[in-house]
Amino acid sequence: MPVNLFFCGARPRALPARFRRARVLIVGCGDVGVRAARLLLPRVRVLALCRSAAKAAALRQMGITPLAGDLDAPASLRRLAAWAGRAGRVLHLAPPAPSSNDGGDARTLALARALRRRWPAAFIYGSTSGVYGDAQGGFTPETRPLRPQTARARRRAAAEAVLRPLGAAVLRIPGIYAADRPGGSPRARLERRAPVLAAPDDVYTSHIHADDLARACALALWRARPRRAYNVCDDSQMKMGDWFDLAARLCGLPCPPRMPRAEAEAALPALQMSFLRESRRLTNQRLKRELRLKLRYPTAESGLKAALLLD
Repeated sequence: MPVNLFFCGARPRALPARFRRARVLIVGCGDVGVRAARLLLPRVRVLALCRSAAKAAALRQMGITPLAGDLDAPASLRRLAAWAGRAGRVLHLAPPAPSSNDGGDARTLALARALRRRWPAAFIYGSTSGVYGDAQGGFTPETRPLRPQTARARRRAAAEAVLRPLGAAVLRIPGIYAADRPGGSPRARLERRAPVLAAPDDVYTSHIHADDLARACALALWRARPRRAYNVCDDSQMKMGDWFDLAARLCGLPCPPRMPRAEAEAALPALQMSFLRESRRLTNQRLKRELRLKLRYPTAESGLKAALLLD
C-alpha cells in the first residue's frame, strides 16, 4: 500500500523537503518496528529510540534516525519531547520490563512523563490480547472488559490505563509469526514434537503475520481514533492444536502429540502453560473497517504457507 495514502493534507511547497516530510518516532524498534519503518520510508522520516551504539549504527544503515535514550533510565528521555513533537506521531512497541513486581509498566510511565508537555498528534501503543484474560472460547471484541490473568498481561493493561486517557490508540496483538522472525515459524516446534492439548481441553487462539501487523501499525498512525482499541488478528477462528496440525500437514511433518490438560499442567513449563489456560476468539471488524487494512494473510493456511516458506 502506498505510503502517500497516509497523508491527510499537503505540506507547503515553499518549505525544504526535509521539513515537508511527516515524522514518526518508534519506541521499541525491534522486528515489527523495523517492518513498519520500511513501509514508511522514504516518504516519512522515521526516528527510533535507541540505547546502544551498535543498534544506532544498524538503524542508520536502514535509513532510520536513532535517538539516544533508555526507557529504564528516565533521565535520558528529557529531550525526547522535542523530538516527539517534531515527529508528530509515536509508535510504542517496547515491552514492559519483565522484572516489574507491582503489576505496572515503569517504562511506559517514564515515556508518558517525558512526552506529557508536548504530546504527539498520534500515539499508537502495541499491547497484547492477553489483557482480555480467559473468554472460555467466546468471541472477543474490543469492548470486552479487561481481566488480565498473567503478570505480563497485567503490565500491558497498566500501560493501557496510563496511555489511553492521554489520547493513545491501542493495538491488541495475539501470537505473531513469520518465516524471517526469530521463533516466528512453527516448524522448529513441530520437529521437536512439542505437545498440544487434547481436543476436549484445547483452547481457541488468534494469530497475525508480522507483515500484516506492521501494516496495521503504519496505518494506525494516521487512521486510528484516539483512545480506541483495535484487535489486530487474521480472520481464522481455530483452536491451538488445530493450528499446529495444519502447519504439520503443510510441511509434511507428523501432527504434534496431544496431551490431556491434567498431564500438561504437570509436564509443561509455567510460561507455556499460561497460554493454554486462556481461550478466546478475537474479532477484527474495527481493524478492517476503521484502519481499512486488507490482510495479506487473512487465513491460517495462507499465513502458514508464508511462514513455512511454502509459497
